[in-house]
Amino acid sequence: MIQDIKPHQFHNEFRPHPPKPDSRILNYHDRTIMVKKTADHQLYFPTFQDLYDNGLGVCEQYTYLFSIDSISYYAFPEVETFLPEGYEFISLQKLRYAKPQHLAFAGVTGYQLYEWYVSRRFCGKCGRPLKKDTKERMLYCDFCKQVEYPVISPAVIVAITNGDSILLSKYADREYKKYALIAGFTEVGETVEETIQREVMEEVGLKVTNVRYYKSQPWSFTGSLLLGFFCEVDGDDSIHMDSNELAVAKWVKREEIPVVDSDISLTNEMITQFRLGLEK
Repeated sequence: MIQDIKPHQFHNEFRPHPPKPDSRILNYHDRTIMVKKTADHQLYFPTFQDLYDNGLGVCEQYTYLFSIDSISYYAFPEVETFLPEGYEFISLQKLRYAKPQHLAFAGVTGYQLYEWYVSRRFCGKCGRPLKKDTKERMLYCDFCKQVEYPVISPAVIVAITNGDSILLSKYADREYKKYALIAGFTEVGETVEETIQREVMEEVGLKVTNVRYYKSQPWSFTGSLLLGFFCEVDGDDSIHMDSNELAVAKWVKREEIPVVDSDISLTNEMITQFRLGLEK
């Protein structure tokens, strides 16, 4: 999956420090990210040295995000979008297939933090500007003492099986058009197990049983922590699809499941596990 970047090591401890010349810059604009155009189509994010070489003086405003190995990554939420010569903005969705994978993971994860910073410039309680804490990843209001921490939204991915078949779906009105599993966010006041039962009933009108936890995945495209589960249809297997949420929902035999061309998502891994008979 996209977060599996070994032998590289992801360090998300909040230890802000000044950038070095080889520190990377993650620059975002409307769900796109700035990358360098390369002949081999490999990801390359600009460094602070690249900025100096291009004569861009934005290096005084930066926000430390995280490190991978010994390289630190920074964002610039406070400044206008800049585009040095030889660079372009590409859709975040292209990071699903980009290489090297540890840089794709950096780009996606950085976006989640960037979105948090830019959407919380002002206190939601009194409206005054928020300040960055220097000891932990937190924003605070000097006036009313309100504090803000990064938001992570738990969501379930549900593989519903019916003997040798699995329920595959496609989202309605979304950029992602390939097969998916039933999914949804946990609401306030409900358990993850209740989320599974509710989402399955709402989207395809089924009851499920024998729910088994499989694996989790951080999914910064949507600011989520995905929790994957296998379960079995309980009783009537007639699908009653919510057409507002889904364009397709159907039972697919194990041997008829298409081979996916990407292994970055929990959804694809779970579908593959079922196709190979490894879901038990």
